[in-house]
Amino acid sequence: MKLGLMTGYSGNSVKIPLDTIGFAEELGYDSVWTAEAYGSDAVTTATWILANTSKIKVGTAIMQMPARSPAMAAMTAMSLSQLSGNRFIVGLGASGPQVVEGWHGVPYGKPVTRLKEYIAIMKQIFDREGPLTFEGKQYQLPYTGEGATGMGKPLKSILHIKEQPPIFAATITPAGVRAAASHADGFFPVWMDPEQYHVFAEPIEKGFADVGNKTLNDFEIAPFVRVIIGDDIEECMKPLKDNMALYIGGMGARAKNFYNDYAKRLGFEDAAVKIQDLYLDGKKAEAAAAVPDELVDAAHLVGPVERIRERSQRWIEAGKKGHVSTMLLGGETTKEGLELMADIVL
Repeated sequence: MKLGLMTGYSGNSVKIPLDTIGFAEELGYDSVWTAEAYGSDAVTTATWILANTSKIKVGTAIMQMPARSPAMAAMTAMSLSQLSGNRFIVGLGASGPQVVEGWHGVPYGKPVTRLKEYIAIMKQIFDREGPLTFEGKQYQLPYTGEGATGMGKPLKSILHIKEQPPIFAATITPAGVRAAASHADGFFPVWMDPEQYHVFAEPIEKGFADVGNKTLNDFEIAPFVRVIIGDDIEECMKPLKDNMALYIGGMGARAKNFYNDYAKRLGFEDAAVKIQDLYLDGKKAEAAAAVPDELVDAAHLVGPVERIRERSQRWIEAGKKGHVSTMLLGGETTKEGLELMADIVL
């Protein structure tokens, strides 16, 4: 099993923790990941990190698919891969309707359809087996729809690459996980209980069956894991409960919240309903308090050093089974936490 580091996206100014990233690189961390919402972008920050490192891989978690055409994403990936010595990893995601329609001004559409077509187009560009053509529900290349001049022609990438950049997808829905398993090289769940791989097993196997030639040896699972060291376990859990309450309670609408559904599939159905009811009623503190300790403990590592060492064994066992490929540690992880996890895992 490998370790990675999330850096997240910046607030009102771009901040890249190069000192922490360099420390992780020296410890043997495999990857570091950037993000974007509606401020700093994931690609520029990834480029900066690649230029200031020499060994560690750099990925985007995520590049918002609706913000870029598949061809633009492929051009970016090929350029960064070649410039960095094949250290760039493509991480894609649908984002959400609020950002896609409110910020980018395009329809949210069907995210699973977009994911499959987007990756298929990118891989066709990487392959350079012929001029690019594609006829899908979301994308048509060359474009011949409304407003087309009729002058579009199939093109083949001028740039050649020897090795295709890996493509990861951010998803947790059964349909999304199945699409990732069939089309991508890996996926990152927002959180994961390493002892409940069965939550993903069926859609992953269906995705493999869709293409007929994949196994877990060809597919990476890289969940986000927060590591907070401290003697007071309850205090360590507080920021994680705030974050999980936001996702379980506040993302999407009451009738359609993928994270709420995911918490239910993990076995926390009553808690998920309660968290959402409280959050949507404006009772955010009460919603956070309603997040079960067991859910936080299942997905993250908190408390004294020895407790973290002990509970890390669940992750190591999952890694041996191929159920977890990389633990992506949160950007708030201290140098002590990075060193501890390197000592436990690497």
